[in-house]
Amino acid sequence: RLPDAMLADPKYHVASTNADSWVKLRCHHDFEFWCVTCVKIKDKLSGLDIPFRLNAPQRRVAAIFESQRTAGQPIRAIMLKARQWGGSTLTQMYMAWIQSVHCHNWHSLICAHVKGTGASIRGMYSKMLSAYPEQYWEGDVAPKFSPFERSTNIREIAGRGCRVTVGSAENQEAVRGSDFAMAHLSETAFWSDSTTRSPERFIRAVCGAIALVPYSLIVMESTANGVGNYFHNEWLRAKAGESDKTPIFVPWNEIEIYRMPVSNPQALWNSMYSYERELWDNGLTLEMINWYHHKRAEYPSHSMMKAEFPSNDIEAFTCTGHNLFSSEAIERLRLDCREPQWVGELVGDTIVGEDSLRNIRFAPDPRGNLHIWEKPGEGASSSRYVVAVDIGGRSHTSDYSVIAVIDREKSRPEVVAQWRGHIDHDILTWKSAQIARWYAN
Repeated sequence: RLPDAMLADPKYHVASTNADSWVKLRCHHDFEFWCVTCVKIKDKLSGLDIPFRLNAPQRRVAAIFESQRTAGQPIRAIMLKARQWGGSTLTQMYMAWIQSVHCHNWHSLICAHVKGTGASIRGMYSKMLSAYPEQYWEGDVAPKFSPFERSTNIREIAGRGCRVTVGSAENQEAVRGSDFAMAHLSETAFWSDSTTRSPERFIRAVCGAIALVPYSLIVMESTANGVGNYFHNEWLRAKAGESDKTPIFVPWNEIEIYRMPVSNPQALWNSMYSYERELWDNGLTLEMINWYHHKRAEYPSHSMMKAEFPSNDIEAFTCTGHNLFSSEAIERLRLDCREPQWVGELVGDTIVGEDSLRNIRFAPDPRGNLHIWEKPGEGASSSRYVVAVDIGGRSHTSDYSVIAVIDREKSRPEVVAQWRGHIDHDILTWKSAQIARWYAN
């Protein structure tokens, strides 16, 4: 069961004559072998330090990382986490493998929503290095973390020249401008988003400097925290194939410990809810469903159960946060959503006043607030469209003002244009009038 790359390595025949050399060569080509040979982690059940033997979800995710690495591609992934199956541990140890075995002077960033979480993740590095078998170490000196230039948030892997920086979304300036080749961005859905600080700007600033070269890595991972935030939007882009990242979701039923023996299959079948019978129809075993059936009794509502143990990514997002509408209704509506055909603003001869209603024309602008799916129909009557206005505030911390244009003559009412932004109310009034005038008065 040796990797093909190891058998093809010119060093293989020489290494096969010495046990330590053979292990080091296999560690170079076989990530799973390196994990179980060189890495110790804390077992969550016993509390003991044990060899890091990958579980089923970790093997699947590692295979995705390896398919990109062995193809000579940059490693890019966005990971939606469900419960604690070890996604952060896997990501961190994969980065440690690259720094300990493959690359020198290959610096990494660990950034979480709070600094304590990032430091906890870096603690995996410290445990790994302290227990690393010295006969298999590739560095010039014994494996350990060394302080770097008296910095409290940067450590250097001795003998490899690789720095590991810990940051947080709370203190973004501390990690800007650094020379990173890899970034592990943890719990991104919980990063603060305001007018002065946003996940999008920070990730663009940090990850934009990571070169598109082999062995470079960006993994964004988080548990779900409702819909409409940066992490959710990035997940949808990845699912649609519009992102550089591979979307990865691990459902509860893939985690091996979530099984329960079934002594009476007929009794279990008779006690199943309709949702649990859907799980059966989708290929889950009775042992999986039996665990789910008993675990569900711990929660006052099924939506809370689905938030903790989602079966798919839609459940993960829509069963978290504070939703006014049911997740099923939202997903039915989402099927009809599409990007606008035009983005920009309507302009007249002036911004406000009666002259603003003269010579109205559409001005394309990728930063504009008016999104148009269909322009006004030729010869349309004034009764065809309804223009509705929801008045918000002027500052960026206020609710948005929204102008919606609804086409009443479709088979069902359809939004054909929408303006959304913050604006003075007198200008909003004339802008609403401009849009209403453009759409057949």
